[in-house]
Amino acid sequence: MKSPLKDNPLHNPAESLDKEIDKVINEEAVVYLLICGFFILITLLEWVKWVSDTKPNPVLWSILTVIVIPYCTYRVLAIRKKVKRLRLGRDGEKVVGQYLETLRETSAKVFHDIPAKGFNLDHVVIAKSGIYVIETKTYSKPASGAPKLVFTGKQLKFNTGVITDKPVIQVQAACNWLCDLLKQSTGKSFPVKPVIVFPGWFIEPTSEARSSDVWVLNPKGLPTFISNSADRMNSDEMSMAAYHLSRYVRTYGEKAK
Repeated sequence: MKSPLKDNPLHNPAESLDKEIDKVINEEAVVYLLICGFFILITLLEWVKWVSDTKPNPVLWSILTVIVIPYCTYRVLAIRKKVKRLRLGRDGEKVVGQYLETLRETSAKVFHDIPAKGFNLDHVVIAKSGIYVIETKTYSKPASGAPKLVFTGKQLKFNTGVITDKPVIQVQAACNWLCDLLKQSTGKSFPVKPVIVFPGWFIEPTSEARSSDVWVLNPKGLPTFISNSADRMNSDEMSMAAYHLSRYVRTYGEKAK
């Protein structure tokens, strides 16, 4: 059957995480559940034979079942924990995507879940003030106290005691990738801004952070930050960048084959 659709659709927020969750459940967890069911069934059949005096030997299968069931249970619980983490990240990306959708009213172009080899960009906004690469980090809140982090310009210091620079490095690398992609496809350089958002967290930037090229924000304030920034692109440049990025997303699956 030939599809009437000329192009593949653009991605929804957290589409990659939705696919990963389905894969983890259907390809990983189900395997261990089927193994457990198989051993339980064989063991029960052997015991039925034994009770009905048909001279089976259920001891071997009972021993194997006692070994296999705890292992499979351990693996299923680990997968359950992984799925819970993925769902948290997925829900965070969807919430941020909903905030960003309001920017369409200002003629901004909004993209979600830009695929690449081995990674993805959670969101990209093309606005008059420039292009924004937005990475969403949905972290669990601390057991006690307000969820708060300090951004030093290079590091993120959480009041849970965690100190890391990985999200900063990640979003800067994502920006460089997008700059190169647009440069190769259009022959033009565009202003690209790295942004990290933390749903539900209070962000406290230091004085050094104010001179950083990276924004670290609560997603509620991001649309205002973008709208209040000075214009750096005209409508033709916005349309050019949006067209080439949309073509990349729509044809990505074909290129990956």
